[in-house]
Order: sequence, then structure tokens, then C-alpha cells
Amino acid sequence: MDDFLLQLPKVELHLHIEGTLEPELMFRLAMRNQIELPFKTIEEVHQAYHFTNLQSFLDIYYQGANVLQKEEDFYDLTRAYFEKVASQNVRHAEIFFDPQTHTDRGIPFETVIKGIRRAQEDAQSALGVNSRLIMCFLRHLSPQTAMQTLEQARPFRDWIIGVGLDSSEKGRPPHLFQEVFERAREEGYRSVAHAGEEGPAEYVWEALRLLGTERIDHGVRSTEDEELMDYLIQNQVPLTVCPLSNVKLRVFDTMRDHNIKQMLDRGVRVTINSDDPAYFGGYMLENFKAAQQDLNMSQADLVKLSLNAIEASFLEEMEKDDLRRELAKFSRQHNLA
Repeated sequence: MDDFLLQLPKVELHLHIEGTLEPELMFRLAMRNQIELPFKTIEEVHQAYHFTNLQSFLDIYYQGANVLQKEEDFYDLTRAYFEKVASQNVRHAEIFFDPQTHTDRGIPFETVIKGIRRAQEDAQSALGVNSRLIMCFLRHLSPQTAMQTLEQARPFRDWIIGVGLDSSEKGRPPHLFQEVFERAREEGYRSVAHAGEEGPAEYVWEALRLLGTERIDHGVRSTEDEELMDYLIQNQVPLTVCPLSNVKLRVFDTMRDHNIKQMLDRGVRVTINSDDPAYFGGYMLENFKAAQQDLNMSQADLVKLSLNAIEASFLEEMEKDDLRRELAKFSRQHNLA
């Protein structure tokens, strides 16, 4: 099974690039940029990664982002992610980035996106990993600042395929951001949103009906609303689920309690993703392994999860066809066709 999981062609749809900042790189960038960290050793950083909820994680997440100052820092961060996932046979990634995390610290939007973009281009040519970029609005900030961020992105429109909504969910319902999502869709952006992680199933409805989102990031609390479950199944709305993240942030007590297998069996278009892998203990391979082991997933289940991700991606049909063929060939090799 380990070899099967490693070789399985994978597509990642829910990955925050700032959440790939490994402690070793954090220290290296802090030294490069002469930033004082609240941690003295890498071990101290690892010890701090014991979270009780989403907010306790975000407090450390934003602290770590302070070391990202220059275009080269964003390049190094993104390149390190691509090198990691290339070794796990991730074929395509749709990457979230949070401009406001950086522009609020005085880092120009241009600095952030140029470093990420250069790493994307290098990963495509050197590692064979394809990617797209999704710009997220921070929901703990005002809808007005989200609109300003959309304006800042205008010169780089061709580099950004979609917009998303992330950060602390509780008390920040999607409807607050309806206007900026309408504007983004008018400008041709695809749209996704975090909903139904700590927030209720009602937030998933809002993201779909009011924001017009094409995918729901997390969405695991959808099972609390049977009408919503029927809607997700009937319309094949993708959920980008992050198993290790959900356990680390106490959305589920253990992986055995996770509902991704239940949703997969019912026909929901669920996918597996890593969210913020440096903080949550695993990239794509580790998430697949944890879900497979604790939820008794079959090889056919794992292939279905991978196919779901291909179908849910924002790739053109010809690009999807290439990945479908690759996955079909893999399935035949393992007598699953």
C-alpha cells in the first residue's frame, strides 16, 4: 500500500503556500532578513505546533509569516513546496496565497506574487509539477480591504485563476464578502471559499448561494444538513478536505472519527489535500496514508479521490484529459480498471 500511495498521481486543491513554511526555512529566512523570532530553537517551534483550535494555529501562522520579506523569500518558500510534492507524485497544485498577510506588514503585493510566480515557472520546467494560483481574502479583515486587495491584483490578473476566502471562520459568515466575490466573478475569476470547518453547514449554503463558489474548502460539517448533502451529491460540488488538518485543529478528535470516507461512499466529490502541511504534520502523501490507514480505504477509494481532484480542478479539459489518462494507466497497472 505504501508504494501504491506514493505512485498514485495526485492533484492538490487546498494548500496555503504560507502554511508550507517549515521551521528550518523559517530560521534561515529570519537570519537572512535579521528578524527576531519568539523561538530559540527548531524544537521550540515544533513544540508550539500543538493547537487547540483554528485561532491558536492562526496566531502562530501569522507570526511565522513575518520572516517573508523579499521576493527571494517567497520564491524559496514556494520552490521548497514544489520540491517536496514532486517527490510524492503531485502532478498539479492549485495554491492559495494570502496577500493581506503581507501587504498589512508593508510588503508590496508585487513582491509576493513575483516570487511565487517564478517558483511556479521553475517547478513546471524542472520538476514537471503544474500549478495555478488562487488569491484568498482574509475573512477576519473587512470586506472593504478585500476589495482593495482585488484592485491590487489587477496588474497580475493573468497569473491568478481564482479567488478564495480563508482565515478564522467563526462569526465571519460568507455573506459579508458577497460584493467582492460578485466583482471578482465579473472580472473572470473562478471562486472557492472555506466553509463548514469550524463554521456551521449554513456557511456552506451561503458560500454556494451568495458567493457563487465552485468548490468548498473543508466542508466537513455538511453532513449535519441532509438537504445540503443531497445538493452536494446531486450537483457534484467538490469539497477540498484536509484530514490531518482537521484532526490537528480538533474538528475531529481522531482520524477514525473523520467523515471523508462516509461522504465518499455516499457519492460526494471529496478530495484529499494538505492545507498547511508544515504545521499539521504532513503533505499530500501523509494525508493519503493517514486517511487510508485509519478509515480502511481501498485502492479503488484512493483512485476515486484522485479522480475527484482532477475533475474538481480549474484545469482546461485537455489538461484534465492528460491527467485522466495517467490515472487510468496507473489503475490498469494495479488491476483496478
